[in-house]
Amino acid sequence: MITQFTADTVMLASKNFSAGWFAWIVIGGLAGWVASKIMGTDKSQGFILNIVVGCIGGWLGGYILRLFDVQTGNLGWFLTFVTALVGACILLFIVKLVTGRKGDRVG
Repeated sequence: MITQFTADTVMLASKNFSAGWFAWIVIGGLAGWVASKIMGTDKSQGFILNIVVGCIGGWLGGYILRLFDVQTGNLGWFLTFVTALVGACILLFIVKLVTGRKGDRVG
């Protein structure tokens, strides 16, 4: 009985769910964290900076796609994440070029 109630509640919640600011923060945070792992800047970034890099990266990735006339509004959650990830990697690459940082050193 509890399992059926939980399943119905989850289905009802997901039916009415739209991407709000909280969802964009979660997607941006995940994209920023993965991008910092890929670009080797994870040890110098904190939780908040990962979110900021991911959100700005999502905006940057969406802007680049719009330059090529790709509509980003209906891409879905996975491609939205990929767009934010690629944009965050580009942003971290540019920051590393400007600041001259080579990334985290191990050892």
